[in-house]
Amino acid sequence: MKILFVYPKYPDSFWSFKYALKFISKKASFPPLSLLTVAAMLPAEWDKKLVDMNTSRLSDKDIRQADYVFISAMDIQGDSAREIIRRCNDAGTKIVAGGPYFTTQSKDISGVDHFVLDEGEVTIPLFLKDLENGCPKPIYTSDQKPDMSLTPLPMWSLINKKHYSSMNIQYSRGCPFNCEFCEIVSLYGRIPRTKTTRQMIAELDILYKEGWRGGIFVVDDNFIGNKNKLKAEVLPAVIDWMKAHKYPFALSTEASINLADDDELLELMSKAGFNQVFIGVETPNAESLAECDKSQNEKRDMVASIKKVQNHGIEVQGGFIIGFDNDPLTIFNNQINFIQKSGIVTAMVGLLNAPRGSRLYQRLKGENRLREDFTGDNTNCSMNFTPKIQLETLIQGYKHVMDTIYSPKFFNERIRTFLKEYRPVKPLKNVRPNFSQVKALFRTVWLLGLVDRGRKYYWKLFFSTLFRKPRNFPLAISLSVYGYHFRKVAEKHLKLPAIRPLELEESNRGD
Repeated sequence: MKILFVYPKYPDSFWSFKYALKFISKKASFPPLSLLTVAAMLPAEWDKKLVDMNTSRLSDKDIRQADYVFISAMDIQGDSAREIIRRCNDAGTKIVAGGPYFTTQSKDISGVDHFVLDEGEVTIPLFLKDLENGCPKPIYTSDQKPDMSLTPLPMWSLINKKHYSSMNIQYSRGCPFNCEFCEIVSLYGRIPRTKTTRQMIAELDILYKEGWRGGIFVVDDNFIGNKNKLKAEVLPAVIDWMKAHKYPFALSTEASINLADDDELLELMSKAGFNQVFIGVETPNAESLAECDKSQNEKRDMVASIKKVQNHGIEVQGGFIIGFDNDPLTIFNNQINFIQKSGIVTAMVGLLNAPRGSRLYQRLKGENRLREDFTGDNTNCSMNFTPKIQLETLIQGYKHVMDTIYSPKFFNERIRTFLKEYRPVKPLKNVRPNFSQVKALFRTVWLLGLVDRGRKYYWKLFFSTLFRKPRNFPLAISLSVYGYHFRKVAEKHLKLPAIRPLELEESNRGD
């Protein structure tokens, strides 16, 4: 068998980091972990090739030479995935499709020969058995939640690691919480399932042996779903491994805000090399948190929780949502005030949408409020339902939030607020500036310091950090690059007009 794995292209979005990657001469943030893992589940004797359309061009020759094209995608990659299907159909090459996008929307997608849905540890063996017997079915699905100890190591040999700014690994699936707008529970369940400690160390070992040094993103939707196992087994083992290998990796992940409630867990994660965590903050409005069942965020001082994580040397990246039924008209300024006060530099704000696998989708369907298909992109002013706030008002308010928080002035204010709270445990011992990093610094000097409209804020941050907190200088410059990326995405997708900034409500800061 000749198998071609194809990973669809991401559109420009906050998560693509397209404009930031140019500074460090990288083509994509992360490799397609799903397809690399699936590749390891297929017979070893099969011929395998992977094309990540975010780093390479997909040729018609590659498609024609394959016996099967395997595609995995998320909702935001839907347009690219459909174009790949069309090209495969034109070439007469059979398609096997799986992943979250196809699992939730397979009924509305034509041109796929075999849907292998849900979790691959269960459905891929069923497909392979039928394929061997000459009777593969059109669709494979299962409610079974597999033991993750069955998951093989990804087939890293299929990619060129130099194309990516970070590698990625998976430790767990599932989340104990059940936020209304989230489809994770419908895909992976509420009981977190984890790999063994031995598997986690093996994941680090293989990347280290293949020469990787730098960032590793643990892609779990909630890394701390099983706190006890992390504290008792996994993190102590990772700490020992990192010490023995002189801290070659900077780790990042996603977690719920109740991470701030566990001092021991925070200390262990920091010692293990975690320096970034993405937290779904969503909204400072208490009624909206209750509406979406975000119980872990309710009845707490979220700014204090965020600063506590920052105090442990872990940068908090935050997700924010506008468009809940209970959002007041003051939500736009309240979001700005909260984001500025929290010092969440990488604040990703989007309009509320309802993924098909979410409880929100079912509720809105019952209320006859669904409008169009979910694109997965919540940053381009699209909504797939009718909101309670007038749509034009909502979009204009959203544009105002984007225009404000990503302006050079506000963005650099957040960097300074964050650096006041940031207490790194230790730097990566064996990571020294290399030629590409020096070149990236000169690019920031040229573009952000001489060309960009926010150059005066760049230089203010440059010199204040260099002389007052030199240890944080690389981080400050990296965050400046993120700001440039977010601003470019906002300008391109939202086409922001010259909005007159609304006067911030000082009395509501942080509410």
